[in-house]
Amino acid sequence: MNVLGLNAYHADAAAALVVDGRLVAAVEEERFRRLKHWAGFPAESVAWCLREGGLGLGDVDVVAVNRDPRANLGRKIAWGLRHRPQLGLVRDRLRNARRIGGLEEELSRSAHGGFTGRIEKIEHHLAHQASAFLVSPFAEAVLLSVDGFGDFSSASWGVGRGVDMRLDGRVYFPHSLGIFYLAITQYLGFPKYGDEYKVMGLAPYGSPSRMEEMRKVVRTLTDGEFRLELEFFRHHREDLGYRWEAGAPTVERHYSEALEELLGPARREGEELEQRHFDIARSAQARFEEAALELLRALHGRYGLEAVVVSGGAAMNSVANGKITRETPFGRVFAPPAPGDAGGAVGAALVAWREASGGPRPRPMIHSYYGPGYDRDTLRDVLAAASQELAACEVRETTSEEALCEEVAGRIADGEVLGWFQGKMELGPRALGNRSILCDPRRADMREVLNAKIKLRERFRPFAPSILREAMGEWFEVDDDVPFMMKVYEIREGKRPLIPAVTHVDGSGRPHTVTAEANPIYHRLIESFARRTGVPMVLNTSFNENEPIVNRPEEALHCFLRTQMDTLVLGPFIVTKPRPA
Repeated sequence: MNVLGLNAYHADAAAALVVDGRLVAAVEEERFRRLKHWAGFPAESVAWCLREGGLGLGDVDVVAVNRDPRANLGRKIAWGLRHRPQLGLVRDRLRNARRIGGLEEELSRSAHGGFTGRIEKIEHHLAHQASAFLVSPFAEAVLLSVDGFGDFSSASWGVGRGVDMRLDGRVYFPHSLGIFYLAITQYLGFPKYGDEYKVMGLAPYGSPSRMEEMRKVVRTLTDGEFRLELEFFRHHREDLGYRWEAGAPTVERHYSEALEELLGPARREGEELEQRHFDIARSAQARFEEAALELLRALHGRYGLEAVVVSGGAAMNSVANGKITRETPFGRVFAPPAPGDAGGAVGAALVAWREASGGPRPRPMIHSYYGPGYDRDTLRDVLAAASQELAACEVRETTSEEALCEEVAGRIADGEVLGWFQGKMELGPRALGNRSILCDPRRADMREVLNAKIKLRERFRPFAPSILREAMGEWFEVDDDVPFMMKVYEIREGKRPLIPAVTHVDGSGRPHTVTAEANPIYHRLIESFARRTGVPMVLNTSFNENEPIVNRPEEALHCFLRTQMDTLVLGPFIVTKPRPA
């Protein structure tokens, strides 16, 4: 059975292909369109997934989309009758529902017709939870999904056992932890869609001195649920729907004037950050954690299971994820590589497959490499086509994987900033060793070097390490699997001075654990670096420059040439720029 999953007509548009219960391909549309968080119908992703699976649209039995306009319909109608929102808000919802209803026509247009299967609309949070639980290592687990909104709810929870998932509770519109974090992000002067991670990076520079105010903005109930104090928000009464111009999503201001009266004047984009902004970021992060962890403790009390899987956009909050096993009774936590809406394409496909076939479960996901890959001949041809641009560079093919890893490890240890392009592209927002920029974590100045040469990003944002899984317990306070860089843990105090480039101001780090099974060549590279330096990790950041992570080798090459990157590794090929005289 062939199932094509979609996240369409929303930010992070994506497609995924599941064949007989096996995830064959998954990719975000932004990687083809070269616009972050691209929104709309993922035509390029659909076409690539079908090519990767060797299928035509006529071979697809089911197209599953991660939204169902009929879900929670009674609540939508009742809320509209009670509150009478702006006409534009209602019109926006109806327009989106019509787009979902017109998927068959869009599919035929984008994939040259021939679709004879059926379209299934999967409730948004069920798709989130399937994208996590059905690929998790747990036979049974509590399920928790938290995001902005999807199908009129912002959170849902229940239990997964085998291939069965039962959702028992929800938090409905207009209450949302995702909207709370979005509003604070905008208040702090970060207006772009998806900027919430900047607040998470900013928070450790402040103190939680504004908790009294944050507890007025978000209230928690005795059963672990949460509610917004709506006077501080606009989304429940005004048309603040997501828009996209040429595919780039935008979102209007969600906080009201009352929030500025409570916290003081909002920071405008580009204004200097002051201590009060750091304190507000820390207090908002702390309040988010309080509410999320209180809900998790209530769910553990209700279900009594050891494991929990987290999904939805809020599961991108890796700081909160890292505290679950420390501050709740749960002993095991799994977050997928794409917990947000892009991953909903995977989840929708898995739900549709499960409902049609009944099982068995897919194998647990140990890596995220489900995107496009390029063979040696293709990489060689790309380099040959760029020979004029590369005239000043040295281009060599290494003789073996061992020789490649030894040379690259030496270059990283010598302080180079190195682009690493291998295998299939990662699914999700993290570069996990196939589309990465690699550096030496031991150098205290490496953040500044990297930002000056390539990244050009805010100084307060930390960089992360890729670490050998077998070394995790020696360097971090928690010995855990973190294959998708979705948890932040404390670095052992005695190790922090050895790896300043990946140690955040509060002594934490966001590790990516690397195994030989999941990524043999990347594991071998880090082993080579460890033999040279005694440090079993490298600084790993995404291969891009204020753009989506590179997909094609041509994009990697152009990024290398237009920045001050020292070396580019494309498969077995090493490209080096001449050293300054």
